[in-house]
Amino acid sequence: MPPRASLKTFLATARAALTAPASKRAAPLTFVVGNESADLDSLCSALLLAYFHTYAPPPSGKKHSVAGTLHIPICNLSRADLALRPEFAAVLRDAEVHGDDVLTLEDVPEEATDWDWLLVDHNAMTGDLGKRFAARVVGCVDHHADEHVVPADAKLRVIEPCGSCASLVLEHCGEVWAALRAENNSSAAEAEIDGTDASASVSVRKIDAQLSRLALAPILIDTTNLRDSAKTTPRDTAAVAFAEAQISAYEQHHPNDDDNDGDGEGEGGEKGYDRDAFFARIAALKEDISEMSLRDVLRKDYKEWWIPSSSSTSTSSSTSSPSPINLGLGTSSVPQGFEYLLQNKADGDRKVLWNALENWGKEKDGEEGKRLDLVVLLTTFHDAQGRFSRELLVYARGDQGVRAAELFEERCGEELGLGRWDEGALDSSPSKDGSDRSGGGSDNDVWCRCWTQRAVQHSRKQIAPMLRDALAEVAGRRG
Repeated sequence: MPPRASLKTFLATARAALTAPASKRAAPLTFVVGNESADLDSLCSALLLAYFHTYAPPPSGKKHSVAGTLHIPICNLSRADLALRPEFAAVLRDAEVHGDDVLTLEDVPEEATDWDWLLVDHNAMTGDLGKRFAARVVGCVDHHADEHVVPADAKLRVIEPCGSCASLVLEHCGEVWAALRAENNSSAAEAEIDGTDASASVSVRKIDAQLSRLALAPILIDTTNLRDSAKTTPRDTAAVAFAEAQISAYEQHHPNDDDNDGDGEGEGGEKGYDRDAFFARIAALKEDISEMSLRDVLRKDYKEWWIPSSSSTSTSSSTSSPSPINLGLGTSSVPQGFEYLLQNKADGDRKVLWNALENWGKEKDGEEGKRLDLVVLLTTFHDAQGRFSRELLVYARGDQGVRAAELFEERCGEELGLGRWDEGALDSSPSKDGSDRSGGGSDNDVWCRCWTQRAVQHSRKQIAPMLRDALAEVAGRRG
């Protein structure tokens, strides 16, 4: 077990190992990666799991072990897309880390085909990574529906419901972290007795406080500061209590530390950690899309799935040929409502929004017959009365997309509490004259439905499987 280091030093070590000649690597490397949306939960969970699997093995008695060797966290996005996530940049700054320190998709070498992968915040590797490395997945920590891809006897397999994947990571690593803290406290006590410098232990307390903020950010964001009863679980509450205890321990020992700044904005911020202020600061950054183009809004928090038709074969091998017929689902989570998007990003013109959705679909279409049949927007925001709200828009491209969207509305509309948004202001159906339903050019060739969503407890985690089921049935893969 290597000696503990700051997150910044850990990332520098990971980068050095990744770029070292193969002859100088001690062993094959293990990557840790979040899902394609690269949201705050995925990004922070990957950093945390990789860190603790590197610096400490799991406690004795654990069934499986993938710890004790260097694990490399990969941000599942391009380096340019880091700029779309100011909330992540802020959390990194709290840990004295810069965006240049983290590793992104560009840093994954082509020869990494024999290195293992751990997944966080998803349990089925997708996208380009899935094509190249799905066969190398050795485990996962996730809070989504089990897609039964990671084997039951995997080295690490944690799939449990909770508000944030980071809560599961802390639960999984909690005993290790506690053991490391006990070791650090013992070192500090010995230093006080013999009069030696206890600065190393002081540094570790600071590291623990920084890692705690890294964990708290996604947990509080995903559970709305633990106030969303539909998403907050005892795991989330316990994780927050554990992380805040680390911050409290550091602040109690070092109340005057210059690094121990408050969470308020500007010079008025009080000394010390404040949960509400911390949440408000990160949430405000996450929700600010004022400087983003409509395309950037669509790609900021994006996830997609591909469903082969019943007549095609599907394989995760990177050497296989893509299926000739694939139905695609693309989903974008947006932290503002459709009124904001329409007025501030589309100049009040619904055709501008439709064209953006069509162009995004074309950009994400796959090779050799893979087509993004459904482009979906899921919005979250607080209304004028401060109530948490959700809205949903489905834009269908092609006849199969339309059939799947209609099937979804018929089967899931009541469960989700769907109602017409603004009296159907963004709704459109294609003409009955056989025109191609994929245009975005005129009202006659667009199929779009926009709804308010009364059942706000249902997020993309629940809605995406509903849409995938509808596409799968249209594709003939479900009876």
